[in-house]
Amino acid sequence: MMEKFVIAAFRSRLQVMAFERTLRAAGVKASVVTTPRAVALGCGLSVRFECLDLERVRMLLRGAPMTNLIGLYSVERDSIGRVIVRPVHSQAGK
Repeated sequence: MMEKFVIAAFRSRLQVMAFERTLRAAGVKASVVTTPRAVALGCGLSVRFECLDLERVRMLLRGAPMTNLIGLYSVERDSIGRVIVRPVHSQAGK
């Protein structure tokens, strides 16, 4: 079974915690997770959220400047534990 989700990777643990609180306050299911090695940047922690919430999260990011945001990444984990991480590119005009 494939597991798929999105993470927001930051350079600052303080901003990780603040962004998780922002998402939860907006009703987005979010948690703090260890940043996958494939990202290999930042403070080692990221905010995890579901793929279905991506556009809502983007809207919240626009409203709350996160100066230490490295980027958004799609994470897929298959049934044998392989992890594939890809950058989530912003859509045109956003």
